[in-house]
Amino acid sequence: MRGSDDTGRSDGDGDGGARSGLAAELGTELGERATLVQFSSAFCAPCRATRRVLDEVAAMVPGVTHVEIDAEARLDLVRRLGVERTPTVLVLDADGRVVRRAAGQPRKADVIAALGAAV
Repeated sequence: MRGSDDTGRSDGDGDGGARSGLAAELGTELGERATLVQFSSAFCAPCRATRRVLDEVAAMVPGVTHVEIDAEARLDLVRRLGVERTPTVLVLDADGRVVRRAAGQPRKADVIAALGAAV
């Protein structure tokens, strides 16, 4: 994705329990194949456009889920995951590991390409 900083690091607990740990923090189930996690804020116009793009991609690709997080309401998670601006999108693999991340409004083609690293 444009603006991506392919971290390759795991933001889970590293012992195979990352999937359930991050899912609990997000407050939802992770996608079977991948999860698109979007950090947004209330007055962010690019966040609304990003929501539409990620919803479309999640609807197109079986096993992919889109989760939107209110960054202002979840400052603990924002700090832990190093989110510095909205929108920020994290692509998680099936185990809940961050495989790609990008800040700013992504293009649909870029999101689809980034999913390739997760599935």
